[in-house]
Amino acid sequence: MLQITNLSARVAGRLLIDNASLSLPAGSKVGLVGRNGAGKSTLFRIITGELAAETGNVSFPKNTRLGQVAQEAPGTEESLIEIVLKADRERVDLLAEADTATDPGRIADIHTRLADIEAHSAEARASSILSGLGFDMAAQARPASSFSGGWRMRVALAAVLFSRPDLLLLDEPTNYLDLEGTLWLENFVSRYPYTVIVISHDRDVLNNAVNSIVHLDQKKLVFYRGDYDQFERQRAEKLELLQKSIVKQEAAKKHMEAFVERFRAKASKARQAQSRLKALERMQPLQGIVEEHVTPFVFEGPEKQAASPIIRMEHVTVGYEPGRPILSGLDLRIDTEDRIALLGQNGNGKSTFAKLLAQRLREQSGTITRAPGLKIAFFAQHQIDDLRPAESAVQHVRRLMPDATEPKVRAKVAQMGLPTQKMDTAAEKLSGGEKARLLMGLATLDAPNLLILDEPTNHLDIEARESLVRALNDYPGAVILISHDRHMVEATMDRLWIVADGTVSRYDGDLEDYKKLVLSGATKGSGAPPVGSAGEVAPAPAPVSKVDQRRQAAERREALKPLRKKISQLEIQISRLQKTIEAFDEKLGDPALYTSDPAKASELNKQRAAAAKTLAACEEDWLGLTEEHDSAMAAE
Repeated sequence: MLQITNLSARVAGRLLIDNASLSLPAGSKVGLVGRNGAGKSTLFRIITGELAAETGNVSFPKNTRLGQVAQEAPGTEESLIEIVLKADRERVDLLAEADTATDPGRIADIHTRLADIEAHSAEARASSILSGLGFDMAAQARPASSFSGGWRMRVALAAVLFSRPDLLLLDEPTNYLDLEGTLWLENFVSRYPYTVIVISHDRDVLNNAVNSIVHLDQKKLVFYRGDYDQFERQRAEKLELLQKSIVKQEAAKKHMEAFVERFRAKASKARQAQSRLKALERMQPLQGIVEEHVTPFVFEGPEKQAASPIIRMEHVTVGYEPGRPILSGLDLRIDTEDRIALLGQNGNGKSTFAKLLAQRLREQSGTITRAPGLKIAFFAQHQIDDLRPAESAVQHVRRLMPDATEPKVRAKVAQMGLPTQKMDTAAEKLSGGEKARLLMGLATLDAPNLLILDEPTNHLDIEARESLVRALNDYPGAVILISHDRHMVEATMDRLWIVADGTVSRYDGDLEDYKKLVLSGATKGSGAPPVGSAGEVAPAPAPVSKVDQRRQAAERREALKPLRKKISQLEIQISRLQKTIEAFDEKLGDPALYTSDPAKASELNKQRAAAAKTLAACEEDWLGLTEEHDSAMAAE
């Protein structure tokens, strides 16, 4: 289907792809991965003919229809359904010709072809795609100009999906989707009957939607069969084998060099020495794969933990205009150890709720009680535009630390993950990922008790997302997360709240349950999962009063609080023990230690063994307590 042969590409003088080749059969579902800036989008531009390759070529069968999301979202007065239907040019042209054709044979051919491309079901298919991407029937009839840019990009995505190209190219399609849209797209791509190549940093998309991975690494294209998790395992094994081969080759090389040096002048061994010398010249040195270091995210915890609940809401209503609430009936509490992910389609009020928590919006009615001295950090993707374009990261930090010394300011910038060479670069010249790091660092500079993250991953690659996962798990405060990255939600959050039907309520299922609800259409419009009388998601209304339900929920939370605290303490202890063992391993990995100070080496070995034993006991306790907690949650 797609053949790439000896391809080289250069952008702005920088070589991104060097003599790379790849062959993909028809019907492949491929995830194209690689670090930010590696050249993935450049490869797409070469495939579509938008950019010429320096050398080599890209080929596919004649009449192959390529499709990718338009760079500009439609903003016309046409309705969404009309825009999507027009994306199938063949259908549009055939219908137009059918109205004017007079030759009976041609008319028959037109209607045969219309039947072949299932033109009769076009409107239903277009509506289904739009619905999957978050547009109900009323929205589908509205003009595109009435939607914001992010929603119009969804229309552009719907249009290319509806056109059903033979080769579908998707470049970070989830960046303008919510979790619900991402789950739907995963399912759509996995069932798509033709070839798909998707650039994505969303681990679950790469695990659930594709059956192979192409890694753009060190300017080459490397094919791996399987999903992203399988790719990681295969690559780790490959790196390990390569490292062993390098060590083996180095040993063989040293042995040959020693033989040549020893016997070069000896007549009886001269021929053998010359033979080994030639073998040395022929030996191609194996090149180790250079792994780029990902600077970790670090979120400093509060110096003093606030008392629980850190936030309590009673009968709260919030909106942007008086008398027109977005959310109402909010009776919720957030405790010091809570890790809560907000579910719900874009437009339902997740960001509004986040702004309310962060005090960017005031409640219109009801009462919000916040713990004394509560510090809140708020990161929202749109805030990247609020950075001062001409100011560097150092200048941004200095504004917040006016009395700090220059070394301390720069140390804080380094902690945010910006390298030395980027510290004095103007914000407008930083990459999207670097801007996100800077903004997240600025938001958390004051060691907050509560961290609110609204779509923090849009500009982060997979490695940076994993670093963010680790940072969130190490952070000792409470976290509220809005994210379309399912892996991040599952890896860091332990409670789910759903924002739907004008309120916020607890969701007692897991993300797999929620995925089934999304794909069944139960979350469309006002048809969110059935909501009980106390605002909790439930299969049927509970035959108890609102007061009793709130009291029971509070009792359950209070009963589980000591258990969650023990689990949290164990997680912190496990993390510390792992770091301690890593430090021991680093010291014990020095061969000189065993000759210079064997007593110290012996003592370090004993201390490491004791730490490993303690770690095993902690992990066993953690497993037991986690099972107990999960069982208690499931029994509610």
